[in-house]
Amino acid sequence: MNKINLAIVGATGMVGKTFIKVLEEKHFPINNLYLFASSKSKGKKIIFNEQEYIVQELTSNSFNTEIDIALFSAGSAISKKYAPIARDNGVIVIDNSSAWRMEKYVPLIVPEVNPQDIMCHKGIIANPNCSTIQCVVALKPLHDLFKIKRIIYSTYQSVSGSGIGGIKDLENGLNSLRPEKYPHPIAFNCLPHIDVFLEDSYTKEEVKMIEETKKILNDYDLKITATAVRVPVKYGHSVSINIEFEKPFEITQIYQAFNDAKGVIVQDDISRNIYPTPLSTESTDEVYVGRIRRDFSVKNGLNLWVVADNIRKGAATNTVQIAQLLLKD
Repeated sequence: MNKINLAIVGATGMVGKTFIKVLEEKHFPINNLYLFASSKSKGKKIIFNEQEYIVQELTSNSFNTEIDIALFSAGSAISKKYAPIARDNGVIVIDNSSAWRMEKYVPLIVPEVNPQDIMCHKGIIANPNCSTIQCVVALKPLHDLFKIKRIIYSTYQSVSGSGIGGIKDLENGLNSLRPEKYPHPIAFNCLPHIDVFLEDSYTKEEVKMIEETKKILNDYDLKITATAVRVPVKYGHSVSINIEFEKPFEITQIYQAFNDAKGVIVQDDISRNIYPTPLSTESTDEVYVGRIRRDFSVKNGLNLWVVADNIRKGAATNTVQIAQLLLKD
């Protein structure tokens, strides 16, 4: 396999550092590695494959060199400004922010779900919202078999989804210090408030999950609602998913669909108290499903409990998997 020149934008952030770890683990074929961040991080040293790299300040000239793929995780504002510059210099951008996800000409990719959509990229590819990723990995095999009619998402999202500031708020709150990132204490608490509130009283996070699910599954007729909640957990997002299908199903068929699906691990043995938890799934790349049970309140209803590491599968790993798809083209 030919080695490529790869850049990481936001290399010193939580996801950027995880990019480095995942690239090492997957033995990604890199010739030259370029690390970019803000002026505050300029000059920092990062080790990749036992070699030391110096972080450079991101500027409009950063892509005036031979870079094949750039992994972005530095926020929407940076992506909006610099992704087009990289693209115009012949770089394929895989962006981890929300900046490009709903643009019609930008594919929104989860490799286990819609790898074929990558073929229509025009230089920018979007990585979905962390909670959306784990949900659609679980939903896709069921949608193919039984045609989903309606989805109700209730999320339990860890503080790492807010970056280092969220983790600090949790740690400080455990010591009775005031929050700086969140509007209320997160320690010993739950906040039904992720991202900003919109005019219809939904949060932006909830709307992301609704609209991104439709785009990834390529089904804009889906009826979806969501409530996103921040919980005092460091790593790992959990989602309770209530589904209504158009077609009837047997529970044994649900288990079989998950056993046959890529990237899904079933942990569901209530007789032994086995079900996915954020702690048990931390630092892994799979999507874990448990508490599989019929919803008797509606025809063809199903309940699922879906857990994944939001920094890995929900961000860094999914981005690297997208880059791996590009290598196969």
